[in-house]
Amino acid sequence: MISPVIFIFSLILSSSHALQDFCVGDLTAPESPVGYACKNPAIVKADDFVFTGLGVRANTSNSNKAGVIPAFAPQFPGINGLGISLARADFEVGGAVPLHSHPGGSEVVLVAEGTIFAGFISSTSNKVYTKTLKKGDIMVFPQGLLHFQVNTGPSPATVFVSFSSATPGVQLLPLALFQNDLPTAVIAATTSLDTAEIKKLKAILGGTG
Repeated sequence: MISPVIFIFSLILSSSHALQDFCVGDLTAPESPVGYACKNPAIVKADDFVFTGLGVRANTSNSNKAGVIPAFAPQFPGINGLGISLARADFEVGGAVPLHSHPGGSEVVLVAEGTIFAGFISSTSNKVYTKTLKKGDIMVFPQGLLHFQVNTGPSPATVFVSFSSATPGVQLLPLALFQNDLPTAVIAATTSLDTAEIKKLKAILGGTG
């Protein structure tokens, strides 16, 4: 098995160097498009550069049977401004992370346990690139493109993920369509989906209209 630690350090060493040593995020200040303001270096501690949350399984008790633990700047202020972040995703059998995108960064996924069917959709041709990934395999999802992961194996699966941004952001396609007040008639007209199905999905995901 490829150690997640080796995977993480290789990505850190390949990142570009800033003009200052670091900019630990001041989480009491508002987040801007370029991250958080720097915490006063006089009160920066070693703990600001450590995140311990990726050693436990994510909560998979949901309709997707999958869960994600992010280590982005809001959870891990030491990476603020460094252009990197991490996450862990766990999948029950049949679990999935639905079609989604990260507007702020590209993603590299490493399968630590199990079997994952993953892929992304090109924005220029709508061509789909998919692959069944086994333990130790890595796949990249370019910035901003819709992508997904599904556990197609016979046992739970775990992946570790790295991003090229401390705040990559995320937009889940099902929530963007159905967890809001956009009128059903508008969604039907712009997606060709059946109005009854749209109303059903809005009811499930908490949307109105």
